[in-house]
Amino acid sequence: MTLRLPRDLVARIDRPAGRHAAPERRSPNPLRLMPEEPRDRLAGTWRQARPSRIHRSFLDAQGRNPGGWHVVGASTDVGANRSVTRTVGGREVVLWRAGDGSLLAGPGTCPHLGALLDDCEVMHDQVYCRWHGLALGPGVRRDWLTHPARDDGVLLWVRLPTDGEEPIDAPALPVRPPVDASFATVVSLRGTCEPSDVIANRLDPWHGTWYHPYAFSHLTVDDAASSDDRLVVDVAFRVTRRYAVPVRAEFTCPDARTIVMTIVDGEGEGSVVETHATLVSHDRNGRPTTVVTEATIAHSDRKGFGVARSLAPLLRPAVASTARRLWVDDLAYAERRWQLRDRGETYGY
Repeated sequence: MTLRLPRDLVARIDRPAGRHAAPERRSPNPLRLMPEEPRDRLAGTWRQARPSRIHRSFLDAQGRNPGGWHVVGASTDVGANRSVTRTVGGREVVLWRAGDGSLLAGPGTCPHLGALLDDCEVMHDQVYCRWHGLALGPGVRRDWLTHPARDDGVLLWVRLPTDGEEPIDAPALPVRPPVDASFATVVSLRGTCEPSDVIANRLDPWHGTWYHPYAFSHLTVDDAASSDDRLVVDVAFRVTRRYAVPVRAEFTCPDARTIVMTIVDGEGEGSVVETHATLVSHDRNGRPTTVVTEATIAHSDRKGFGVARSLAPLLRPAVASTARRLWVDDLAYAERRWQLRDRGETYGY
């Protein structure tokens, strides 16, 4: 992420490193002197971004069964007393919480007269239709059956019958840092593309320094450490025009609609950025709408990180702002990919 530091703090940084310095997790100061490269001297990455290489990783990811599970929001989106609705694959889904806090889900349409079950009262583990007070919940009616649902502490999931997917008992969650030593930020954006286009975008890390120069620089993919199911990247997160934080990260896909970046060495080791893509629907012209839900789960073993956690409500807007800025660009990439496919055009293969 991109942070702008006070000038007096930057002035006190006295441990510069070379341009390609390796991440040092235990260094007393994670910042490195890594000035931004002028655009006219920045080497192109198009030779390294081989379409066949990206396509192999894409096919590997698309072969991973999500088991019918879809991300439908952040854990904080659903409170204790009111319902929330989402649309997944053209189906309306209502979400609410039982008395013990667990997540419940069912069809988003009331079976009585078709009311949308959004912002309805929740009492006694049931959701009450706003139109006529029909109480709905597990085992109440045969014509209104609930869906498996899960709150993993950061994100909300619902399992729906999905073409080509064998149902599984629980979503394939990535390894996350310890909850009591982390803080999470979740953002959601919509784009005109398929979930696969979102995943394809993130399986092309080579675009980072050219497409997102405000956030990344000095990016290289370690081909020796990478494989079709794993991309290992050395990259610097920009802090100012002169200073950055170098890390080593890997990208993996636990299922066909999810890609996870994990910092495996450097500042914030163990932190993850989970990107989940959920198809909302197709319009009358066949154009898809997909929601990107991205969870940044930040962690550090530095003593000062406890202070950052205590300031999480103040830091989350900055983290969310950076994530949204990145996804404005990346959704344009994903939307273009869908647009070309819709026109029957292919490039690079």
